[in-house]
Amino acid sequence: MSTPEEQTQTMIANMPAKTGKSLDEWLTIAAKAKLEKHGEIVKHLKAEHGLGHGFANLVAHYALGGGAAEGEDLIEAQYAGAKAALRPIYDAIAAYVQTLGPDVELSPKKTCVSFRRKKQFALAEPATKTRIDLGIQLKGAPAEGRLEAWGGMVSHKIRLESTKDFDASVKAWLKQAYEQA
Repeated sequence: MSTPEEQTQTMIANMPAKTGKSLDEWLTIAAKAKLEKHGEIVKHLKAEHGLGHGFANLVAHYALGGGAAEGEDLIEAQYAGAKAALRPIYDAIAAYVQTLGPDVELSPKKTCVSFRRKKQFALAEPATKTRIDLGIQLKGAPAEGRLEAWGGMVSHKIRLESTKDFDASVKAWLKQAYEQA
């Protein structure tokens, strides 16, 4: 399993192949836009240059002087204190999702981490001190058993209370959601 720091370095290393430009080249483009807010830079890079959200977020963070990806801090905050015991479950999910394909982006938010391809196909949210809700976008799949209905950006959720709950069935649902995205 890779750490958030290693994930960031992998994104930076893959940036030229996936986006056509290095981080330094993207930083030059961001600087020329003369934008001062993180969200403005992300929006500009996505709209004007077709950059994916994860890469745009990374560039914006570095453009504003961040030494480490903002996402790392968000993930650390999600799994701090009473929710620290859930971190191994999140790490297992993130490690597996990254094996699904080279186009997977992890996009940390304040309360969850979105897993994206062309669009979001899953998210991991530490819902309580004892449970992560893994949201999955599965078109046409019935809500039954462990696969519960969930509204919003995903159609279903699975409650994970330990790494043992992240089993072959859950991985198969994640793979299906990735393939549909």
